[in-house]
Amino acid sequence: MTGVKLGTSANASLLGNFEIVAATVIALLLFREKVSGKLWIAIWLITLSSIILSFGGKDSLSFSVGSLFVLGATACWGLENNCTRSISDKSTYQIVTIKGMGSGIESLCVALLLRENPTELKNIPPVLLLGFIAYGLSIFTYIRAQKTLGAAKTSAYYAVAPFIGAFLSFVLLKETLTPTYIVALVVVIAGTVLVVSENLHDSEQGD
Repeated sequence: MTGVKLGTSANASLLGNFEIVAATVIALLLFREKVSGKLWIAIWLITLSSIILSFGGKDSLSFSVGSLFVLGATACWGLENNCTRSISDKSTYQIVTIKGMGSGIESLCVALLLRENPTELKNIPPVLLLGFIAYGLSIFTYIRAQKTLGAAKTSAYYAVAPFIGAFLSFVLLKETLTPTYIVALVVVIAGTVLVVSENLHDSEQGD
């Protein structure tokens, strides 16, 4: 959220695909999963796109602090994805409940440590609705998809999400479509296509 606040939602959406890189590297280092040559190419393309998006400014390249926060979030998501994959065969309701309570309590503790002021009462209903859709419903459908489709196909479909977010940022928030963003978009699309094709190929072999 800090990354979106300091940057743009369009950049944050595309940077979200760095989660693929984080999840793959963590799977390689911690869980000793094999990474194919095609996937390594995809990792480098998505990393290159993230580097492009991490530099802003119309006249010169200057590092965007907002991008750093978003990349930090994707690294956490990558670790979370690997951990969730190992327990996806458990009860979806239990996983969502436990993770929801954990993240909610942790976020509250961070807010208290930062001495943030409590939100106004009128803001609570829309925040609850946002949390229900963006976190609760999102993680429930993601875990259920892993059970039904498998991890590979779920990741392939999930890779479309950042592009939807970027599209909505231009349509709903009227954010500017810059040449730098277009270059990064082309690069990240190429990397995502490689990831999707690799995941679907692995899934078909598994079937």
